[in-house]
Amino acid sequence: MVSEEIALRVTEAATSLGYRPNPIAYGLRTNRSFTVGVLVPDLTNPVFPPIMRGIEITLEAAGYTAILANSDNDAARERTILDAMRGRRVDGLIVATAHRDDPLVAECLAEETPLVLINRKMEQGNVPSVVNDDAAGIAAALDHLAALGHTRIAHIAGPLTLSTAHARYHGLIAAMKARGIAVDETLFVCCEIFNVDEGRRCCALLLDRGRPFTAIVAAHDLLAVGCYETLTARGLSCPRDVSITGYNDIPLVDRLNPPLTTLRTPLHEMGVEAARCLLERIADAHAPAREIVVATELVVRGSTAAPRAALP
Repeated sequence: MVSEEIALRVTEAATSLGYRPNPIAYGLRTNRSFTVGVLVPDLTNPVFPPIMRGIEITLEAAGYTAILANSDNDAARERTILDAMRGRRVDGLIVATAHRDDPLVAECLAEETPLVLINRKMEQGNVPSVVNDDAAGIAAALDHLAALGHTRIAHIAGPLTLSTAHARYHGLIAAMKARGIAVDETLFVCCEIFNVDEGRRCCALLLDRGRPFTAIVAAHDLLAVGCYETLTARGLSCPRDVSITGYNDIPLVDRLNPPLTTLRTPLHEMGVEAARCLLERIADAHAPAREIVVATELVVRGSTAAPRAALP
């Protein structure tokens, strides 16, 4: 309908006048905002920056902009943020804050808001998600400790309302039973949040209970760092007195003294997959709800060794 010559003249005129397309007007015409809301529970947790980067580069390539928000693990704040994002007509949501039974996610689904969970999943199977194989990862940590000779193994778990913590907790118990290792659930404690302070508190609780153990399987690297600090404060050391494993292989855990044995999770790739999955949902609201599971890799470092004697 328009000749090449006229199109070139229009483009040159627009450039000379400093014209920029109006995304709001374009959105009204297409019924798309080309924005995606991303909600994470704690921006200080090193798990989330590589996830976010994977999301951003994938969305940018498709012409979308990611809007990041942090809930600070606060349910009321999470609701406020999600309501604001939906009010601003984001085209979809990537949510890293979901609990195993989450009414906010259920509301989004009822309103047919395209949504993908990342590093979390829900009990019902109708929610698209990108997660790592928590049970297999924690079993790999157990196999490593068992091969070193550990049989008195403690666990610092995350909040069991979260799918990651729940799967690692029950996955460890199942793996211990399958391998004939006695399960002493007095050596299993749950933190309130994945951070260093909770790692300190939970490790102190394990020591104060007076039950013998030689190793701690921590459900997150930050919890493991807290364990290091409590052991040092008690005049103990890792791995001489207690071996420790973490989860996720966040930056700098290889610089700890000793470097942390942990499960490496492909966090950037998880972000890429979550963004791809959401773009599929935006293009086709009736696409099947896929659960994408990525593999973890055991990275053995200096925080694990053969046991000397069980503490305390």
